[in-house]
Amino acid sequence: MAGRVGRRTNHLLRANVSIAGWAVQPPPAAQLRRSPLRIVRYAVGGVRHYGELEFGDTRIARFEGDPFTGLVATGCVDDVGDVVVLPPLERPRIFGFAYNYASHIDETEREIPEVPVCFMKPSTAVIGPGDAIVFPVDGELIHFEGELVVVMGKEARHVKPSEAHEYILGYTCGNDVSDRIVQRKESAFGTLLIGKGQDTFAPLGPVIATELDPSGLSLTTRVNGTVVQSASTADLLLAVPDIVAYLSRYLTLLPGDAIMTGTPSGVGPIRPGDEVEVEIQGIGVLRNPVVAESL
Repeated sequence: MAGRVGRRTNHLLRANVSIAGWAVQPPPAAQLRRSPLRIVRYAVGGVRHYGELEFGDTRIARFEGDPFTGLVATGCVDDVGDVVVLPPLERPRIFGFAYNYASHIDETEREIPEVPVCFMKPSTAVIGPGDAIVFPVDGELIHFEGELVVVMGKEARHVKPSEAHEYILGYTCGNDVSDRIVQRKESAFGTLLIGKGQDTFAPLGPVIATELDPSGLSLTTRVNGTVVQSASTADLLLAVPDIVAYLSRYLTLLPGDAIMTGTPSGVGPIRPGDEVEVEIQGIGVLRNPVVAESL
């Protein structure tokens, strides 16, 4: 098994090969070295704002505007305990990449796909930190998938990998919740929607971290406090710049789009009563309880 992982990693990362016409290169050196800005979207008294989550995670410096058209400091500071933290994006388009870690490919006993395997989740699947993942009333096998999520900051079309960082606003944590029974039935016929796209199946947050180098971040997923996934984004088969280049070759990416970059090995089931945490270096912890659907 270890040999298979090694060969796959060498196949995509150590050599310059072509996937759907794009030369895939090892991740470039970090372009930015400043401390990241941690942008949080939240509500006070029912009014929604963006702000900067300050050091210690106890206060939020409030902004006017939004991260895509411009943020202006107001001088107002809110205590975290007095606000409701919202999903960092409001109704985003969500693109997903499957089989983008060799370790996950091996645990699913598949081969590296000839082209990147992409799918989309509806915007209505998004929930934020602390919101509940709803276990469907007819659900049988629901899995967590901790992932690094790219947040686009500008419209992007035909972007080169070396220029991708210019179009990215930042990064957040994501959980690509999946109904495996439905997913497998759909996939057998070449489709994928309900297995990935049910309401609450796209937790995002807690912040958008800007000016962050995505090439070697630690990613940890815990269920009820037990570590179930532990990896580095250095192990992505298609690195973030290549992901943005690939998508933007075929379609226009928009400000506020979210790209789930794939999950490492260790995916597994969740049940009502569980709590899932996805923690990524430089971003924070996305924490969500699991509850049974109530009809």
